[in-house]
Amino acid sequence: MVEEYRGGKEKAFNGLVGQVMKASRGSANPQQVNQILKELLG
Repeated sequence: MVEEYRGGKEKAFNGLVGQVMKASRGSANPQQVNQILKELLG
């Protein structure tokens, strides 16, 4: 999914956020997850 996102597919980013939310069992803050992933993925 990371490669797809970096290749220009914005929908892949939502999949990554979904994976984080699944791993945290919904307890993660979605806005913070978005911000952190965008920083990490550039």
